[in-house]
Amino acid sequence: MKAPQDIILQPIVSEKSYDRMGEGIYQFKVAKGANKHQIKDAVETLFKVTVNKVNTVTVVRKPKRRGVFHGFTPSWKKAIVTLKEGDSIPFFEGIA
Repeated sequence: MKAPQDIILQPIVSEKSYDRMGEGIYQFKVAKGANKHQIKDAVETLFKVTVNKVNTVTVVRKPKRRGVFHGFTPSWKKAIVTLKEGDSIPFFEGIA
């Protein structure tokens, strides 16, 4: 079993994610091989909160081009975590 730090890679920082933090919904970039149960356990272990629901989205790669050089952006996995009402992650309190 992977460590929680290997499953939750980084928080997603965007205007939409900040707006949803007030509702108890947080977004994270997670390991591509992680499933919903592993993500739930990792968030509960790292931040000492209760998770109600986990939704996952695989963000597909997109073609990019700079002049004659072409390539692709990397694909990655996003987790949208809904916490129990009244819970919050204090790590994000000073950011918003």
